[in-house]
Amino acid sequence: MTFVLEELQRHFAPAIFGAAFVAALTADVITRLLTSQLPVFHVASAPTPPLVALPVFLGLGLLAGVLGVAFNRSLLKTLELFARVRGWPATLNGVLVGAVVGLLGWFVPSALGGGQPLVAVVLNGHMPLAHIPGWFLLRFGLTMISYGCGAPGGIFAPLLVLGALLGLAVGQLAHLALPGAAVHPETFAVVGMAAYFAAIVRAPLTGIVLIVEMTNSYDQMLPLLVACFAAYAVADFVMDRPIYEALLERDLAHETGLPNLEAPVIMEFTVQKRARFAGQRVREVALPDGCVLLTLHRGLAELAPTADTRLEAGDRLTVVITPQAAEAWHVLREGCDAPRLRV
Repeated sequence: MTFVLEELQRHFAPAIFGAAFVAALTADVITRLLTSQLPVFHVASAPTPPLVALPVFLGLGLLAGVLGVAFNRSLLKTLELFARVRGWPATLNGVLVGAVVGLLGWFVPSALGGGQPLVAVVLNGHMPLAHIPGWFLLRFGLTMISYGCGAPGGIFAPLLVLGALLGLAVGQLAHLALPGAAVHPETFAVVGMAAYFAAIVRAPLTGIVLIVEMTNSYDQMLPLLVACFAAYAVADFVMDRPIYEALLERDLAHETGLPNLEAPVIMEFTVQKRARFAGQRVREVALPDGCVLLTLHRGLAELAPTADTRLEAGDRLTVVITPQAAEAWHVLREGCDAPRLRV
């Protein structure tokens, strides 16, 4: 429910709230009836971390933010690299990647799949520190090529594995340097999953609620808040697009013609540095009829734009686009994106 409100809809309309709440509650009850009421990940109970450990969780959040941006940009770059491959059918990319992954899985079976068994090992603190970098790079690379080749799949489970590995590494290093602040390194793995999710998806509240429900770790609420918002701040500072938004924009950009809109949609665009819209007034943007600029977020402020409002780099524009104004998507995207350097 939080994901729908924070990431997909981005507004708390009563109808959306009620529908999402009823749907999520019904699905949860049915799942518990068919399986069990145990959490997705079983984590050994640990006491609430001391307040002196909060700077370490802050550092974990900052690191998760940096690596989350690297995840997003690497994934988009991998998609572009596969798209540029010419000379054989696109399905052959999937065949080749599948063969490589299958061969690797023959020797390292736990490297494949969604990674839940691997997460279980990490959350129980049973992975040595020396093994974590190798597992992180291996899972990171497999996620890039598996998703990048165009085969149907997702990134949600893989990013949780990477976040858990990152958190455990930070927790074990902190335990070596500050034993009193990191008595239980495995708690950092729980926080690492949420922080990495917040950096990649840019939905910190969803990440906090999600990991709390999946691990039943309510005692980690304060570290989760610190780490998730630190990770979010890093990604927001470098103006990295949330991954699902970036993937949507990429799909629309690769479509021929205009997007096929059947109903009005609400979208958000960020004015990049050196973009054509930067420095222009709203009236100079000349949006097509049927496209309305609703709000403008500048830093922590939310403004109601007028015709005389001057747009600045970093402004986040929330617009509604009706079906008859589908071409507005291209106008906004071209005006908000920075021009690419040509070599």
